[in-house]
Amino acid sequence: MGIADNNYLGHVYYGKKLNDTNLSYLMRTEENPFVPSENLREKVTFFDSFPMEYPCGGLGDYRESALVVSCNGQEGAELSYVSHEIFSGKKELKGLPATWGDNCDTAEITMRDDVLGLKVILSYTAFSDTDAIARSVRLVNEGSEPLYLKKVLSASVDMEDKDFEFLSLFGSWARERNMETVPVGHAGTYIESLRGESGHQEHPFFALTTKGCTQTNGEVYGFHFVYSGNFVGKAQTNQFGNVRASMGIHPEHFTWKLEPGKEFTAPEVILVYSGEGLGKMTRTYHDLYRNHLIRSPWKDKKRPVLINNWEATYFEFDEEKLLDIAKEASKAGIEMLVMDDGWFGHRNSDNSSLGDWQVNENKIRGGLENLVEHVRELGMEFGIWFEPEMISPDSELYCKHPEWALQFTGRAPGLAREQLVLDFSRPEVLEYVYESVASILRSAHISYVKWDMNRPLADAGSSYLPEDRQGEVYHRHVLGLYELQERLIREFPNLLLENCSGGGARFDPGMLYYSPQIWCSDDTDAVERLMIQEGTQLIYPLSVIGAHVSDCPNHITGRVTPFETRGIVAMAGTFGYELDITKISEEDREQIPGQVETFKKYYPLINAGDYYRLASYRENHIYDCYQVVSKDKKQALITFVQVMAEPNIHSRKIYLQGLSEDTVYEVDGKRYTGNVLMHAGLLVPALWGDYQAKLIEVLAV
Repeated sequence: MGIADNNYLGHVYYGKKLNDTNLSYLMRTEENPFVPSENLREKVTFFDSFPMEYPCGGLGDYRESALVVSCNGQEGAELSYVSHEIFSGKKELKGLPATWGDNCDTAEITMRDDVLGLKVILSYTAFSDTDAIARSVRLVNEGSEPLYLKKVLSASVDMEDKDFEFLSLFGSWARERNMETVPVGHAGTYIESLRGESGHQEHPFFALTTKGCTQTNGEVYGFHFVYSGNFVGKAQTNQFGNVRASMGIHPEHFTWKLEPGKEFTAPEVILVYSGEGLGKMTRTYHDLYRNHLIRSPWKDKKRPVLINNWEATYFEFDEEKLLDIAKEASKAGIEMLVMDDGWFGHRNSDNSSLGDWQVNENKIRGGLENLVEHVRELGMEFGIWFEPEMISPDSELYCKHPEWALQFTGRAPGLAREQLVLDFSRPEVLEYVYESVASILRSAHISYVKWDMNRPLADAGSSYLPEDRQGEVYHRHVLGLYELQERLIREFPNLLLENCSGGGARFDPGMLYYSPQIWCSDDTDAVERLMIQEGTQLIYPLSVIGAHVSDCPNHITGRVTPFETRGIVAMAGTFGYELDITKISEEDREQIPGQVETFKKYYPLINAGDYYRLASYRENHIYDCYQVVSKDKKQALITFVQVMAEPNIHSRKIYLQGLSEDTVYEVDGKRYTGNVLMHAGLLVPALWGDYQAKLIEVLAV
């Protein structure tokens, strides 16, 4: 960064580390239109070409703005540099998830608009052990009039265009986070969510990559938003061949009233640069999130292998059926039973009772505590499902408090999955929701909670907030969610919390701050999961990816895959089961103890190792291959999945990565140097049949 004209904060450079800091010439202030103090007649032209570090709208910068402020109905801001401070460590972002750590340094740059009385603090944190930058913004109204924040993005970067491409993750329910690359051009490329959650459809991440970028070569600039609500990310080439990339809260449906003396904090964006392809970016995000975002005590502990009853029973269960599943599961070495949707109110389908978080003792005869104790007598832990943000029209809660649902005045709110969304701007709603969940957890020895959200927000009107604060509803919902989960993990610090949203609709860094794992997708088909998990693994550690073995034919795709393959694919995650163990074949059931032991054996490696993508079924349509290497490079695990068998082919050659060049490794009884395995390759014999998989262990000798 640099200061031009003793006033304007400009972006100078971001990329590979340099050996000199004398770079102010890159701002081009000695070229036409020069700076306003030298050429005031072209101040607007200056605004529209200068590489602004935090651009404002309304005064002449016609590119994508990061900040739009309205005062007395007029929109415009001009930020001037005031001061900066560099200190060790990192401050918390009040009420928001954020990276943390002592082994980092933070620069805070204070800017001000004297006309508005607005102070803006730009925050940049660099970590000594991870090559990433966390950026956030704080705004303080030091004036005497309310300010209306119409747009507050968290990061903006101006760069020379290197013929960039825009890598993002798209999808839908049951097919989340597919990778897509398109050129960056003058028309602009963007990703967004207006659903009140990060969403199945698009993801709060994008990367600018140089053309031809691979796992090991090319430049990558990653942007990842630590937030769980509406977002926008955009990159666009301007008239002078520069690219502006930005990310933050989506300005549509957003207006925040900032009273005098009050402040607003925007969530942070994590920037990662790699000059060594996508793989280096991936491993940087993995290390940062493991070491500086996830706080749960389960982060480095072996998590229990669980069995969830959802696909086993859906709503058709009682305590006897659950105990039958638990008994068989405990014999197979499974360590936890999770009771999913349908245990409360009069909920026998998905059309009632959300909000009525009282145990249905017609189903759970003898009560919840009795069921939990019976499960624990089998040597298993117990987990339970909630969907706390929702309310069913057919519920006692809605009968008492219809005004607690989000809705526009004079309009009947729209249903999705026959449910409505609670108004989290209301303090009494947050208190009711928290006590509903906490009282259940206090009533029995419950070790795990699955927190679900099965519909997006709409009709985002609040009968609680005044007219000039209705634009705060979406953001207040997210803040309320964070507040609830923060309270939950503080009261129950040893709770294993897993977030979920109709599968992977809220799989984002914001939720990882509260839970060490998130359900990846409702699609548990092993072949579909290869592509879903590849996109997820691009930016998230394997240890956070909820992955289960389910029954076949798969309940979503109808595909039949071998039980062994389903187990191997699910090991690239938290690993568990989602099936009726009392009904599957004896052959499948007999494989479970071995799968559980295999997962336990490799869990430390899967949890903490470096991930390398060796081949992509998404790209080649034949096979998938990825590798995890221990930090000391003494152990590696290769997962090889042959999706489609081919006739009359030789063995498949794969080139390993991340090993020590001179170390000798043993693979399937044969010895190779790391140099040979990485540069000459390893031969994997062709497997017989479609959907076959194998694990290959690589050990230093």
